[in-house]
Amino acid sequence: MTKHEEQQLIKAVLAGDTGAFEALVKANETMVYNLALHMLSDPQDALDASQEAFFRAWRGLDSFRGDSKFSVWLYRLTGNVCLDMLRARRDSLPLTDAEGRELPLTDSRPSPEEAAERSERRQAVREGMARLEPEFRQALALRELCGLSYAEIAQAAGLEPGTVKSRIFRARQKLAAILTAEGNIFGPEPSYEGKDTSGKGGAGHV
Repeated sequence: MTKHEEQQLIKAVLAGDTGAFEALVKANETMVYNLALHMLSDPQDALDASQEAFFRAWRGLDSFRGDSKFSVWLYRLTGNVCLDMLRARRDSLPLTDAEGRELPLTDSRPSPEEAAERSERRQAVREGMARLEPEFRQALALRELCGLSYAEIAQAAGLEPGTVKSRIFRARQKLAAILTAEGNIFGPEPSYEGKDTSGKGGAGHV
């Protein structure tokens, strides 16, 4: 959905059209849920967080200024809800820094023969991400899952772009160390980023 389309729907919502908000929900509900799932590692918690994020969006829509896309603003709300839940659960684990390589967190058109291995890979990555500190988990999920650029992540998370780059780099190192320690580093695959140096990624399917 384009920014213009989002703005038209938001105007309709503010004018009293509840159906317009349902359209915004449908356009974003899968990505919001997946983001919450990768941050919380629990389907029911992810569902609760998604519902709370959309509720906050509905309640605060009149304060949305439109500086960014609605979806980016919504991802920020989702991230904040998840961080609140993680703090309440007190489940983040301290990890030590380790050298690692940038991990390909996305799977591109797996063949039937590779389906089982790739499913195992995705599960291993999800479990590894669950062990990252919340701020690293959020940055990595926004980059690899939602496909946001560094600038968009900075806007969504309220951070400086340099901080975002640092967090994503460190998150990949930490995740690599976790997966290596668990014996879950598989053969290298191309990242969806390829040689992209623009800071703009594509949506993943971790």
